[in-house]
Amino acid sequence: MPAKKQASAAPKPPAKKAPTLPAKKAPKSMPYEQGAWAHVFAPRAPGERRYWLIKSEPDVFSYDDLTRAPKQTTCWDSVRNSSARNFMRDGMQRGDLAFYYHSNADPSAIVGICEIVREGYPDHTAWDASHDYFDPKSDPDTPTWFMVDVKAVQPFVTPVPLQQVKDDPQLANMALIKVGRLSVVPVTAEEWAYVCRLGGV
Repeated sequence: MPAKKQASAAPKPPAKKAPTLPAKKAPKSMPYEQGAWAHVFAPRAPGERRYWLIKSEPDVFSYDDLTRAPKQTTCWDSVRNSSARNFMRDGMQRGDLAFYYHSNADPSAIVGICEIVREGYPDHTAWDASHDYFDPKSDPDTPTWFMVDVKAVQPFVTPVPLQQVKDDPQLANMALIKVGRLSVVPVTAEEWAYVCRLGGV
């Protein structure tokens, strides 16, 4: 008997090219990383310091509470907005300074200065089921939410109310009023120096 011929492998169909997808655009509600404040994510010059504003309701954690905290330092946890998170995680660096802003106050106002003393790290409150800002979708292995540590530096001699900021043409482009809903926003060096003068520091 003649030997059986081995069946030849069936020819493979030509590989299909993956469809070309349009470039993903930033959501219109959160254009901050690619818009007016994109520079805060850019590489820094040696020794460059950047400036920020962080918000807290005074009946939750006031500037005085910060000054009474151990070593006048606390973690800035419970931020659950992705743009504010990105400013902390990807923008802030140790040594940066931030205005401390009392929100939902009478009046809401910039009341002091604090320093970033620890750069972004996972916010453990997201995994605490008993915490007000628990996020069941956040995975400790791939954290969604981050925080920084801040330390009190100096209170303002004269708090700068939100209405004063809104009424001052030199502060017309300040992120505090342009994107008021964010709890963490950048501040330009020029705005920083000007507001410090208004606050008497």
